[in-house]
Formats: sequence, C-alpha cells, structure tokens
Amino acid sequence: MAEHPAPEVLARDRAVAALAVLSGATDAISFLALGSAFTSVMTGNLVLVGVAAGSRDATALGVVATALVAYVVGVAVGARVAGRPHPGDNVWPARINVALGLELVLLAVYAVGWWALDSEPRQVWVLPLLALSATALGIQASAILRFGVSGMSSTYLTGTLTTLVAKVAADLHPRGISRSARILAALVVGATAGAALVSFARPVVPAFQLVLLLAVLVTGRHLSHRPRGGRR
Repeated sequence: MAEHPAPEVLARDRAVAALAVLSGATDAISFLALGSAFTSVMTGNLVLVGVAAGSRDATALGVVATALVAYVVGVAVGARVAGRPHPGDNVWPARINVALGLELVLLAVYAVGWWALDSEPRQVWVLPLLALSATALGIQASAILRFGVSGMSSTYLTGTLTTLVAKVAADLHPRGISRSARILAALVVGATAGAALVSFARPVVPAFQLVLLLAVLVTGRHLSHRPRGGRR
C-alpha cells in the first residue's frame, strides 16, 4: 500500500508548486518585456550567451550576462540566508521564510519601478528590472535547497523533467512522481499566466508575482512550527 504524505508535507509541496508558478511567470515576463532573457532558466541563458557571442550582438550579450550575474548573486545570498539542511529541521525551516522575505523585498522594488514606468519599461530600465527579478529568483532557488528534499526545485526543472520521464518509461506504475509532475505543470501555468498578463494586463504583472509570494510566505509561517512528518 502506498504511503500517504503527512498533511504538512503536502502543504509544503503545494507551496513549492506555487513558487514554481512564480518562476514560470517571472521567466515569461522577463523574456517578453525585459530583453529576451530568463530570470531562472540559466541553461537557456548560457545558450543565449553563445548565440549573442556568435552573432556579435553586444546588446543581447549584455542583457543575458546581467541575468546570469544577478541570478548567481541571488543564489549566493539565498544560500547564506537560508543555510543548509539539518536533520532536526521542521517541515518548513524558518530561515527559508527569511530568504523568501528578502525575495519579496526585491520584487516589491521591481514592482515600484514597473508601475513608475507605466508598465512599459524603457531600454534604460530593462537591465535594473531584470537584475532585480533574476536576483530574487536566485534567492528562491537556493532557499528551496534548505528543505533537503532530493529533486525538489522551483526553478531549474530540466532534471525534474528528465527524471519524471525516465521513471515513467522504466516503470508503468512509478511511485513518487506526483510532486515532480505538479511542479512541472505549475511552471507551465505560471509561464502562461505571465505571458497573458504581459500581453493583456501589464499593470497587473507585479501584483500577480507579489500575491503569489505573499501566499507562500503565509503558508511557510504556519508550517515553520510544524515538525516534519508529524514528529513530536
């Protein structure tokens, strides 16, 4: 009989899926409105670096390099703030909330800039807004590592997709794929929402991102006092 995860673990996994929605939306928004670079898909950005270098497009190279550097800075900051997994961690370590709170601050600054520019960032403001977004997602990506759950991510999901397909191909009734499938679906939903907002409701873009992150922080605040797996 399959083992059912504890309610607090399910709540944590749903919150991480919400962060994947945020990642997908932010990547779509940045690609469509902030210079055609990604804020969390660094594999794609590395390819874009090669494309820009090969085509001698200095402007595109500067945009993608900005996203790369900002993401790396965010990952480093998030790792320092969230810390490493510990055997005695609750289901949602409190320091993850601290890191996500810092992400919220960066996205709030980004939101102010977006709205101040009438939701139409001009070229001179593209790089600062892109840097804020990429740094925020870098913090988020490394904060998730504090959970210490193998394969759990809300940003870099190529490995998640590969593992999911491999498990299904090797076993017609694989176990433990629901979390991966949910996160991948959440990423697509987020990208769809982000693209739709950029196309039809630009002023709503930052509000959507902030509401998602605030909802996760509320969940995290509740779960930070819950032991993992009902442990007492």
